[in-house]
Amino acid sequence: MEKGGKLQKISNNNNQEINVDRRQFLKYSGFFSVTVATGGLTACGGSSSTATANTDLPAANGSAWKFPQSIASGDPRPDSAVLWTRVVPASLDVAAAAPAGNDVSIRLIVTAADNSAALGSNTALTGTAIVDTRLPVLASFDNTIRNKVTGLQAGQTYFYQFIAGDVRSNVGRFKTAPAAGSDVAKLQFAYLTCQDWSVNHWGAMDYIAKNESLDFIIHLGDYIYETVGASFQVGNVEARHTALQLPDGTVLNDASGTPTKAKYATTLADYRYLYKMYRSDPRQQALHERFAYIAIWDDHEFSDDGWQDAITYDNNSLDKLGDNQHLPQRRRSANQAWFEFMPADVNLDTADNGFQNIKIYRDFQFGKLMQLVMTDERLYRTDHVVPESLFNPATGKPLNSSIGSRYVVPQDVFNALEAQKVTTATSMTADPLAYTSMLGKTQRDWWKDKMASSSATWKVWGNEVSLMRMGLNGTDAIATLIALSSVSTLAMTISNALSNPALQGNVLVASALVAAATAGAAQATAAAAAIAIATADASNASLPAAAVAAGLSTAQAGIAVAAYGAAKAAAPAGTTTQVGAAAQTIAFGYIKPDVQANKEKSTFVIASGQQAALSAFFTKFLLNCDQWDGYNAERKALMQHLLDKKVSNVVSVTGDIHGFFAGTVNHDFDAAGGGTPAMVDLVSAGISSDSFFKYMMDGAGSTGLATIIFYPLSIPVPNIGTITVNANMLDYTMGKAAPTLDGLLEQIRVPLTGALAAKGVPEGAVLTGTVQAVLAGLKADSSFNTNLLGLAQQLAALANNQWMKYINADAQGYTVVTVTPGNLVAQFKQVNKLVNTGSMTAPSNVIARVTTATVNTGTAAVAIS
Repeated sequence: MEKGGKLQKISNNNNQEINVDRRQFLKYSGFFSVTVATGGLTACGGSSSTATANTDLPAANGSAWKFPQSIASGDPRPDSAVLWTRVVPASLDVAAAAPAGNDVSIRLIVTAADNSAALGSNTALTGTAIVDTRLPVLASFDNTIRNKVTGLQAGQTYFYQFIAGDVRSNVGRFKTAPAAGSDVAKLQFAYLTCQDWSVNHWGAMDYIAKNESLDFIIHLGDYIYETVGASFQVGNVEARHTALQLPDGTVLNDASGTPTKAKYATTLADYRYLYKMYRSDPRQQALHERFAYIAIWDDHEFSDDGWQDAITYDNNSLDKLGDNQHLPQRRRSANQAWFEFMPADVNLDTADNGFQNIKIYRDFQFGKLMQLVMTDERLYRTDHVVPESLFNPATGKPLNSSIGSRYVVPQDVFNALEAQKVTTATSMTADPLAYTSMLGKTQRDWWKDKMASSSATWKVWGNEVSLMRMGLNGTDAIATLIALSSVSTLAMTISNALSNPALQGNVLVASALVAAATAGAAQATAAAAAIAIATADASNASLPAAAVAAGLSTAQAGIAVAAYGAAKAAAPAGTTTQVGAAAQTIAFGYIKPDVQANKEKSTFVIASGQQAALSAFFTKFLLNCDQWDGYNAERKALMQHLLDKKVSNVVSVTGDIHGFFAGTVNHDFDAAGGGTPAMVDLVSAGISSDSFFKYMMDGAGSTGLATIIFYPLSIPVPNIGTITVNANMLDYTMGKAAPTLDGLLEQIRVPLTGALAAKGVPEGAVLTGTVQAVLAGLKADSSFNTNLLGLAQQLAALANNQWMKYINADAQGYTVVTVTPGNLVAQFKQVNKLVNTGSMTAPSNVIARVTTATVNTGTAAVAIS
């Protein structure tokens, strides 16, 4: 190829000339090459075939080569796809850097002939070659290769293979997108996210490769994790994933600034190492070999909760001006490594000295059926609205923590700061969202245009972080906890009152007495009123009137009558049940409303001894301001745009938060009724990363709020011993519907199965039978069927986040989506836990549960089955 002049000429395999301007030439020369497919005149693997040269480098020869990260394809369009591999001398370790001074070329072959039987092997491709070309292998890009093949047929399956000397890569397969204007009856894809090498297992990847029929795979980020040995990566992990060792790395300090044993990737060598190790797993390779990926990044491809080139490990402690530490060279290294290892049709401008030297947001058309819009929600986002340097009024010191700034953020604090930033931006810039944006103005305008102009039936948004409001009313939560903690004391008080001679062992009267006294009545007045209530009941008179006549206030009379009625209704079940029913009525009929009304000044809060500790929690909170809840003004603008332009059938496929969630995204979650639904958000759990529930449980620890997150169950199992299962209460606190007893047992089944498998109970009939026996025992246990069930029901009654129709915050897995003209159906596929603590292996029975979310055309709503 000539290198002078404004226009360059690239010859394809038909010796046709394609003119490209210099910018495109710089993009595609060297590392990122382009090949145009031909009608195919060369037999694959034939000894007489001659590859078209796409490089002047000498051909690799001999048998001393290997493809340690196998092959991959990406960004399938109607006429093109990007093909990828990495080839190195056979003597190198799987993650070793490519040696300099040994640049060569290798061969790429593509065919439309069916080579399905060869998948998973390095058998020579058969059939007519439509591409047979030589591509450069450059040490400067760690011997990775990206080649965009154009001139392909729409909706066609192709097979490909790289050849270095006498060594062949495994066979790969990809499918091009349907033609832009074509009618498409069905598309099927999976979307994945959050695949931490260092915890749990990758059995889901093996299952997908062997069992799922897909057109392509979407990856929503956290393909790698930049940290090694961080606190969230110290759980159990399958034995085949050995400990990672960064070539360079920087020591990660804890919240107090003390160095830990963990490190984070800092250099280009570090990031390359992580991609090489993650891509060395044969199950990951099998997925890439079989399906084209459409990928974007999230935060861990650079830095946890990162924004632009800023990191958040230091929580502002390193910068007295109240800003996070900025590491532009580290950001550039992260960009380059992603560019080198992800088969994406994007441009990295190495001549650009800035850190925004890559643009990964892009869109894809799949006939008339679906338009896929993929966004970048890290490189352009502004700092989190609540900075870690904000002073905590409880301590008078900066927060210096993710708690209160990015997580569990007081909503009134967030609202005030965001409004202030919007006001400032409005007065100082042309963009009111300049200081509160996740997308940045250019990408935001692009997104709006794509949505408004799309003629596809479905507009699917590849979105990294959840769009749904995830809030918590702290006042209601504390009131519920204090009410729950009082039930046993109230029950004991009622039981003790039965010994009062004046009550003659009447549990109804005792219940009314304790209720009135709890509401503040003097003991003598409460006793007289309780007897008056019973007398009125016997004569069919008004119970409340009798209580008031005996000296109770209207409120006191109301709770006394309610407790009396609860005990009476439970009479067929016996005294113990009567006492429990009355105690719960008093707790939730009087104590909870009192705490809700009076907050930290409630006599019940004061009596708990936790007034000081709980005072800061009597407000509304946003659980995660690293996601769209932290960029509420921009979210409102995007949703209003959809409503104003009457853009329908918009569904986001989302990752990041390590749980399955489904619901609507409303134009203003703070409006009456939660606002008008504009679209649907379908959030997938991580492939292996620990769940959102696990993180929240670890954070809650032994605090007073732990009960709204988890409930520890100690379960004795014959011949096994006692196992502990932490029941997930977070789902109900977040808004999951109140469970039935059978529904709660089903929720416990998956963690119970994992706990028993970890103890060595063999998979299959033995494990299944043991789980069923333990669940049967729990169903008959009052601590489960009454206490735990009651807790779950009370937490669900908080009615947080009513727009969320499905919540499973304790899961690993992936999601498969089937799109037709009439509906979009997502199957949330939760996977089982590791098997056997000794051997640490992925389960042979991978899928634990499948939940289906259906969105019908013309409605911004989701149904769960």
